[in-house]
Amino acid sequence: MTEPVSGGAAAGKPTAASRTTLSHIMSHNDTNLLGTVHGGVVMKLVDDAAGAVAGRHSGGPAVTASMDEMVFLVPVRVGDLVHVHAQCNWTGRTSMEIGVKVMAERWNESTPATHVGSAYLVFAAVDEEGKPRPVPQVIPETEEDRRRRQEAQIRRTHRLARRRAIRELRDRRIAEGLDVA
Repeated sequence: MTEPVSGGAAAGKPTAASRTTLSHIMSHNDTNLLGTVHGGVVMKLVDDAAGAVAGRHSGGPAVTASMDEMVFLVPVRVGDLVHVHAQCNWTGRTSMEIGVKVMAERWNESTPATHVGSAYLVFAAVDEEGKPRPVPQVIPETEEDRRRRQEAQIRRTHRLARRRAIRELRDRRIAEGLDVA
């Protein structure tokens, strides 16, 4: 099911069209000095999964524009099978918010997976010259998808307000001679 989009963008795509899961077994090469999996390793998996979703949804290259805070709830251990679930929650004209949920389970046990952490990333679709290009609208398919889109719109409003407030503060400090441009 697709619907037309104004502004020259391609027709919409349902959430499920680009949803993906990336799974990886954590090894000793992934550990930090405390013997658990390094947060940066998990963050790379998050970025990889989100990038796959963004590329699938936009139908071409997309680059990471930002990552909201990554919240780690529990440590990941060597031998954990990590599943990174990602989907497109919201789309603008050229950008997309990708929601990511990280789960971990012991590779050799049949216990339920544990929620390890979550993050939200913004990707910009780009053409072959690296210039922004239009993306299809995301079409939520379930009530959960609709809730995620509404929450993504709130996060976008906050991102833009924070960026505007910082820019205004910097401009004011420069005007007062406190900072150099």
